[in-house]
Amino acid sequence: MVIFRDEERIARMGRTAKIVNFVGLGALIIGFILAFTNLESFSNLVLYQLVALGVGWLLSQIGIYLTHRYLRQPRPDQVLDDAVKKVARNGRMYHFLLPAPHVLLTPEGIIVFNLKYQGGQISAHGDKWKQRGVGMRKIFGQEGLGNPSREVEAMVQALANFIRKNVPSIEEVPIGAMIVFTTKGVKDLDVDESNIPAMHATKVKGFLRQKKREPLPQADYDALRAAFDAQAANLVEEQANDE
Repeated sequence: MVIFRDEERIARMGRTAKIVNFVGLGALIIGFILAFTNLESFSNLVLYQLVALGVGWLLSQIGIYLTHRYLRQPRPDQVLDDAVKKVARNGRMYHFLLPAPHVLLTPEGIIVFNLKYQGGQISAHGDKWKQRGVGMRKIFGQEGLGNPSREVEAMVQALANFIRKNVPSIEEVPIGAMIVFTTKGVKDLDVDESNIPAMHATKVKGFLRQKKREPLPQADYDALRAAFDAQAANLVEEQANDE
């Protein structure tokens, strides 16, 4: 499997995560210090405290979002690569290069992945999702689960729009979607009733092996590959040199 990854973006966003976390922690510390300051010294002390705590909490949430995507090891995109590479040897994986963050192109079609690191007791029924068993981590230590089904549907739509614009010769191309949880030790994952295939990363290989699809017309595949590769021109050249 050929893998194209925007390493510059990953490094840039990783640095941003560190800065945001540092500033957010500083704002929270200031807020706590103000909580123990003599109220008679400052007339607007409560306001300053609330602003500091609010900014600190907001920045901490942004920092969590960025940290889990760009700093944690292994990163979710790396976990996905390990899960897919043996079953998609003829595939081309694009990370952070297309309108959808993680896209796999194979001669049989396209798959858009929505990667989720969240743990706890996660269940899905249709497009309704619930997360339990995380306590205060849901507020202070972990990004909320959100709605993975609607998120990946938006990703698919964005990629479809890209294809219509950049590969107008293709009237319709099948775009599959998967929701993949990359955190280790997800024991309570009840997502069999999700309206979109959802599973832990350890089950992706088996699922794709069982999923049989008709090959795309060669002309369509070649056009899609050219359009996708154009978004990673420098990376394509580097990959070719590596080969």
